[in-house]
Amino acid sequence: MASSHRTPSDIHPCLTYRDAPAAIDWLCRAFGFTKRFVVADDDGRIQHSELSLGTGVIMVSSPKPEDSRLPNEAAGSSACLSVFVADPAEHYRQAQAAGAQLVRELKTEDYGATGYMVRDPEGHLWYFGDYRPGEYWEQG
Repeated sequence: MASSHRTPSDIHPCLTYRDAPAAIDWLCRAFGFTKRFVVADDDGRIQHSELSLGTGVIMVSSPKPEDSRLPNEAAGSSACLSVFVADPAEHYRQAQAAGAQLVRELKTEDYGATGYMVRDPEGHLWYFGDYRPGEYWEQG
């Protein structure tokens, strides 16, 4: 599948949702993702999808037999997706209006970034803020 349009990122998180079609719609409405590509089987289960936000891309699918438990089926969380947004306060209001479960209020961190953390309807943790990794790497 050749294409001249590729994302600049080398990391593409893959998330599994029990109701992947609903999750895709919610992620677009609540967090501002754009649905780019969706492959559904004959039963409506999502085999593969690509959603973009800025230069980032996530892939969302329905559970497959080999998948482990989803976040809301396990105790605690082992991962959080950190996503750059230019205006964290506006994004915070959009996510709240869509019913995102607040985990950490919008605040300015000790290292200068402003952001907040929410849980989506199926338990995945998301941090949205105006920080891009790398600023401190060059202060060596």
